[in-house]
Amino acid sequence: MKLVFATNNKNKVKEVQAALPDHIQILSLADIGCDVDIPETSPTIEGNALQKAMYVKEQYGYDCFADDTGLEVKALNGAPGVYSARYAGKEKDANANMDKLLTELASENDRTASFKTVISLIIGDTKETFTGICSGEITLQKTGSQGFGYDPVFQPLGHDKTFAELPLSEKNAISHRGKAVQALIQYLNTL
Repeated sequence: MKLVFATNNKNKVKEVQAALPDHIQILSLADIGCDVDIPETSPTIEGNALQKAMYVKEQYGYDCFADDTGLEVKALNGAPGVYSARYAGKEKDANANMDKLLTELASENDRTASFKTVISLIIGDTKETFTGICSGEITLQKTGSQGFGYDPVFQPLGHDKTFAELPLSEKNAISHRGKAVQALIQYLNTL
């Protein structure tokens, strides 16, 4: 089975392909000749995931899935949330986003946070949604060099390392995206 993963993020493609069984092949946007930065204008994580999947289905005709992820910090009333990728400005800049987050939490004792990933799948006329949540906390400083995004400042519950310090296989087993992908895989295996 071939599915388009509606993303230009090579790290996401690598993470998801590593978690999928061999009979499911992921095509990236580059693989189908899509070099457009697909709009993400929904006010919700769920809406953005569906918007991206619909774009690929409507413009290219491929069965596909898309994800959107947000980091929700309790002390910031759920921010950055749907704006996680561009938290520090219009450009996607992980270091600037982390720096802004750490600055805003500098005087906060409650650093509770959770990552939420929503995957929207479209196969034929069928639409399905899968959600994964990973709870944890925001660390006091960036630690680790693995992963991407907010991984160097997010420590999952029950662990003493950030996502950026964990091997990919361990991260995939507990992460928000890993949980959403596992739900996606369970569904795909029923087809």
